[in-house]
Order: sequence, then C-alpha cells, then structure tokens
Amino acid sequence: MKKLLLALLIVTMVTGFGFAQAKTYKIGVSMPSATHGWMANANWWANRAKTDWEARDKTVKIELKFSGTVSQQVSDIEDLLVKKVDAIVVFPHDTSVTSIVEKAYNSGVYTVVLDRGVSKEGIYDIYITNDDEAYTRKGAEWLAKQMGYKGNLALISGAPSPIDTIRTDTIKETIKKYPGITILDVQPGDWNKQKSLAVMENYLQKYKQIDAVYTADDDMMLGAMQAYKESGRKDIKYFLGGGCLKDVIKGIMDGTTPLVQADVTYSPSVIATSISYAVIGVKGDKLNPNVYQVRALPRRVILPSELVTKANAKDFYVPDAPF
Repeated sequence: MKKLLLALLIVTMVTGFGFAQAKTYKIGVSMPSATHGWMANANWWANRAKTDWEARDKTVKIELKFSGTVSQQVSDIEDLLVKKVDAIVVFPHDTSVTSIVEKAYNSGVYTVVLDRGVSKEGIYDIYITNDDEAYTRKGAEWLAKQMGYKGNLALISGAPSPIDTIRTDTIKETIKKYPGITILDVQPGDWNKQKSLAVMENYLQKYKQIDAVYTADDDMMLGAMQAYKESGRKDIKYFLGGGCLKDVIKGIMDGTTPLVQADVTYSPSVIATSISYAVIGVKGDKLNPNVYQVRALPRRVILPSELVTKANAKDFYVPDAPF
C-alpha cells in the first residue's frame, strides 16, 4: 500500500495535480460582417479557422463577432474584454477602433490587428496585412502593359483608410512612369458594388474615351463593369480588380471574360492566419525551432500578393468559398 501511495504521489508531482484541467485559451475575434463578396469570404475563413483550431486543440475556444458598423464593433470588442478573453483579433472597420484596441492591449490581452489597421503604433502584439503596395503595383504594371503604355485610365478607390491610401498612391506612382497613360479620375467606391456602379456611371457621362478601369477590389470591378455594359459603349478594353473572387477567377481560367484577363491576390484567408498567430502567441508557442533566429513571432507580418492570369488561375480557385 505504501508503494502504491508513493507512486500516486510521484505521478501527481509530475503532472501537477492529477485532476487539474489544462488551461483554456479564449480567443475573441472581431471583424466586419459580410457586406460584400471579399468580406463574405473572409467571414468564411474565420469560421473555418475556428472549426479547425477547436478540433485540433481542445484548450482553444474561439468566439467570432461580426459587426455591421464601427459602433457595433466597438461594443463587440468591449463585450469580449468583459468576457476576459486571453487574446483578441481585430479586423477594423476603420481606424475609429484605435482607442478600444489600445484598451485591450494595455489590459494585457494578446492583441492581433490586421489589414485596415489602427492609427497608433505599438498598441498590438502583431500586425498582419496583405502587401498593399505589391498588390497595386503588380496590377498597375500589368494593366499598363496591356494598354500599350498609352491611353486613358479611370480609377475607383476603396474607403478612406491607411491601406487605401497606400494603394492609390502606389497606382499613381507606378503609372507616372508611363507618360502616355493619363489617369482621368479617382473616386471612392467604398468597397461596395452599387457605389462603384454609380461612380462608373458618372465616369461614363463625364469622359468620352476610357481605355481601362482599375478598381481596388473585385466587388467594385463587377459594379463598374455592370454600368459599362448597360451603357452600350465599346471603348473600354480592360477591367482589373483584385482579391480573387471565385467567379472572377473561374472566368479567367475558362477565358470567358475578355474584359477581365487578370487579377491580383489579396487573400481573405488573412483572418485565418491572424487567428492562428493569436493562438500561437497567447500560448507562448514558438515557430519552427529548426529555422535559425526566427523562432519568436514577428511583430509585423506582410503576406505576399501575386498576379493571377489564365496560366496560373487554377492555383487560386477556391470552389468551397461562398464568393
């Protein structure tokens, strides 16, 4: 009996307390609701990350909150903090959420911010984004080449935000190298199909000759294309968006959309990557220890953007995605 009790004591000392449960890590995620195709795909990736992580690691519990407005997002983040999450992932509507993100970070919550960012540095553990400069530079270079480095180009930007400023400035700087190309106009489409349709209608009334249209994403491109097709005009030869909506990539693959022959990656799976970094970071896990000097998590992560054409479109087609 004494030997049995001694064995049980040793087991208890090694494992901590025999009946103690492993810590549960609560991860809160706040992001915009599916107001357009790209964000619907991002919502889908968030749900997929939740399902995959909770199935893989029983110590991880992820709560997703999708907000339709900035004020609702602030309220959602407040609710997650009240619930004492260990980590939080914030995909901002815009930089208006900076104060509540700072509150989360200063309270000791492991904080991951992505994409549209915040207006203050140093209030997060990790900032993750797609490469907005490469995203627009690669697209602008491709479009300029298709135009033969001459002609009239109309731009539809996104909603006012740091990433939209980077995109618009990069397009302008890239096109400046080609004096034969004139940028006719830049108006915001707010990442919204209907708003972009209205902007394009205005362009068509205002300008008699437009050779190409570059929008900040595929949703806005589809709105602009609808306005163009309804106008009956035949002058525009190329439309370029970005973000790789499923139907856009399928059209490029099949060669069924002559006005759209390319796209640029801006993966909505960035939210799944961000959730993964939050889990790894809050648990104190390391990256691959066999990779020299990069075992710790980086402070800033920039995901690459790639040009998509018919030659490689199949590699970027996600048939399970909602859009």
